[in-house]
Amino acid sequence: MKIAVFGSAFNPPSLGHKSVIERLGHFDRVLLVPSIAHAWGKTMLSFDTRVEMLNEFAKDLIIKNVEISTLEKEIHIPDQSVTTFSLLNRLQENEKNADITFIIGPDNLLQFAKFHKSDEIVKRWSVMACPETVAIRSTDIRNAIGDNMEISHLTTLHVADYIKKHRLYE
Repeated sequence: MKIAVFGSAFNPPSLGHKSVIERLGHFDRVLLVPSIAHAWGKTMLSFDTRVEMLNEFAKDLIIKNVEISTLEKEIHIPDQSVTTFSLLNRLQENEKNADITFIIGPDNLLQFAKFHKSDEIVKRWSVMACPETVAIRSTDIRNAIGDNMEISHLTTLHVADYIKKHRLYE
């Protein structure tokens, strides 16, 4: 079993995220893992709201090996961040025989040495840098909403509808 772990704030999911996920079809499972408490203090919508958006996002994806994982919520200790190491470690405990690959964007690749136990991560698991082929980020969506602009060209149809319906980021 080959599992790709794609962690992100997904605040909200963007077409940039989608462009990465579409290139992971060779994995048996692709886990989209929203961060519950970002290690570097990023401000995000609630975890449950971002999970709901990810469920909407998954409806628009072509590949069918995608799963939403709430494992970070299960291992979260209040007032602490969940590290990549602790996430991968718990996943490996749950999936003893799995070959796990951590998917990382180029922005985080440059900061990978700052990750908690980065040396041990690369010894125990594969790390794959996978840049987006569509240069759209969550920040672009939030900025467009703040400027009262349309977002349908920045995210998927179901996510755009969800954001409008729930009046997020306003």
